[in-house]
Amino acid sequence: MGIIPAVDAINLKFLLDKLKNKSVSASKQVVNLLFPSVCDNCLKPISENDGVFCDDCWSQLLECAGGDYCRRCGKDVSRYAIIEGRCGHCQSQNLSFDGIARAGKYEKTLKKLLLKFKFGDKTKFRKTFGFLGNSALEGSDFRDDIDYFVPVPLHWRRRLFRGFNQSLLITKKLTHPKAKINNDLVRCRYTMPQVALDSAAARKKNVEGAFAVRIDHEFENKNICLVDDIKTTNATLNECSQTLKQAGALKVYALVIAVADQKDQQW
Repeated sequence: MGIIPAVDAINLKFLLDKLKNKSVSASKQVVNLLFPSVCDNCLKPISENDGVFCDDCWSQLLECAGGDYCRRCGKDVSRYAIIEGRCGHCQSQNLSFDGIARAGKYEKTLKKLLLKFKFGDKTKFRKTFGFLGNSALEGSDFRDDIDYFVPVPLHWRRRLFRGFNQSLLITKKLTHPKAKINNDLVRCRYTMPQVALDSAAARKKNVEGAFAVRIDHEFENKNICLVDDIKTTNATLNECSQTLKQAGALKVYALVIAVADQKDQQW
């Protein structure tokens, strides 16, 4: 009977890990063959190294996220068209928030992703929006001044129906050295969805008096950054900002993932 050579613990672990890695690699190949990866947006086949989107969707997403914009209202505008901190669209507008940072324009791939995120239960996109939001915040003029991130709240009835507040999910993916999430701004009145209203005047009236702060809030003498997914008109951000300033907030800024085009809107 032959003698079996001793195998030390290190070599044994090396052999087991090698077999395990081969097994995992083979399993991945089988899974990819039976269930090939597809782009989360357009459903085109993609390689495992592409991540969640195909090259075309990544390109369109970056295109939507590029370009200059007004740091007062968020509109798409050349930096050379800014006069005393405002663009031509907001020169005569009464804005309650003190500045805005945006990730991009509400069009093409970014628009599709936001609609799927908000109405299609694609909450996994929060990671992408968190990345875009952090990038926009890094380029803002107010990042270092923020004391609290405040997600624009949903009424409890809509939150129950949808299952989540999209603004809160985005807020949880933001990173900041000192600012914390504060949920003491609440929606106290059920309103029509803003997307169902055609005019800016109707949207403004729809959210009047719709927000309040909790009794034990800590907004006094603080700088706040409201977080929302889409800005169409200024109605919601204005109403939230007014409520926060009435509660004692010093400054109220806004961070949004996308700003819709409103060249013909008056708000």
